[in-house]
Amino acid sequence: MKDIEELNQAFYNAIESGDLDKMSEIWIEDGGGRTAMCVHPGWPMLSGRSEVLRSWALIMANTPYIQFVLTDVQTAVLGDVAVLTCAENILTAADTDEPGFAAGRVVASSTYLRTPSGWRLWLYHGSPVLQSDDEEDEEEE
Repeated sequence: MKDIEELNQAFYNAIESGDLDKMSEIWIEDGGGRTAMCVHPGWPMLSGRSEVLRSWALIMANTPYIQFVLTDVQTAVLGDVAVLTCAENILTAADTDEPGFAAGRVVASSTYLRTPSGWRLWLYHGSPVLQSDDEEDEEEE
């Protein structure tokens, strides 16, 4: 399980540093009855390694700053498949004319597959956690 959690952290480090080469190393190659798949929060399903990596390249190119603090990390390994779930607590540059930051929370599931080259990310699915007005008021106090 430690291997999976380290690879998962490398995935987030690649996003934070905008390292598409590292991201490419983490994702599985299509073939053998498997296809890389990704669901970014609010996006439709992306299928196929090239489409998935293209999406990460676009995100990285258009994100001047992002930081992830992972909480509630749980990992299960069943033979050659591992599933890691977590909450992504995200701090990013605000999308406004004024400099500043925006925060958000996403729950994510990542499925890893053991390959001859080691563990590789097969499926990532992130869903935004919507905050109620009460939670937003508490954060502002």
